Amino acid sequence: MPYLFVHFREKSTPDGEQVYFGLSRDGFHWEEVNEGRPVLWAYYGDKGVRDFTIIRSEKDQRFYILATDLSLAYGMRNQYHHSWREIAVKGSRNFAFWESEDLVNWSEQRMLSIGTEDFGCMWAPDIIYDRKEENYVIHWSSSHRSDNYEKKRIYYCRTCDFHTFTAPQLLYEKPDSGVIDTAIYEENGKFYMFIKSEENPARVQLMRADQVRGPYETIQDFDESMKSLEEGVYEAPTAMKLESGEWCLFLDFYGVKGSGQGYVPFVSENLDSGIFLRSDKSFSFPYGFKHGTILQISGEEYERIKAHKWEE
Repeated sequence: MPYLFVHFREKSTPDGEQVYFGLSRDGFHWEEVNEGRPVLWAYYGDKGVRDFTIIRSEKDQRFYILATDLSLAYGMRNQYHHSWREIAVKGSRNFAFWESEDLVNWSEQRMLSIGTEDFGCMWAPDIIYDRKEENYVIHWSSSHRSDNYEKKRIYYCRTCDFHTFTAPQLLYEKPDSGVIDTAIYEENGKFYMFIKSEENPARVQLMRADQVRGPYETIQDFDESMKSLEEGVYEAPTAMKLESGEWCLFLDFYGVKGSGQGYVPFVSENLDSGIFLRSDKSFSFPYGFKHGTILQISGEEYERIKAHKWEE
């Protein structure tokens, strides 16, 4: 069962914060696409993109990529003055967006204006299709003017066409901490949200709800299975269902500088159990994939991506 991994790379130069593809025939062993170079470039907004999500449309089988509009290579030295606080308050309230019919020919980058002037930087968008409402739910993390941009919460909006969007609403707020990096999956009629808590604990957590919009409750067994992990060095959860029916959760390790960063895999029989076992030896990557999303693809789509001659 082939998979596509859309991600960026941890580099200090602008080419790192662009769109990269990784491919796998089985979900375990991954290879680079385009000789490890970007497949798409951001020419608008901050001219850098991070924190990708990709989805296959339920209605017309088109593909959509959404990303955080942020360049640390340019912006941290320039408009953000080496300040994460300035990014949180003054960063982009837009998302970068591309669409395609075949995964190799992509539209021009478009900027989606979803946030209002009350939001700070809008981070790490993710998309899930709500079958009950027959629309897409885009959810992300942001600080807000209401508390002077102190605590990040999760917000969401809905769209049917990625041109018009409902007003943002609060999806989840953790009472004792900011939260970032949501990824939501549906299994057996329930919704499971992986989320990074910034404190208490500073780890990824797993939550469950009967509807996409919640309310979400914490799955304590997941906290138990993750308690041996060092706090404050894992984020950006993304998951996929393996051909065996098991789930693989990837957590982005950022506890060192440079090339040592990248995804670490954990495997579970199902999401509801909350029990994930670390499985490093079963997986291999050509380099440190950073904050992305995995899409199951067909064998034909795998071969098309692999054979495509990407523009320089």
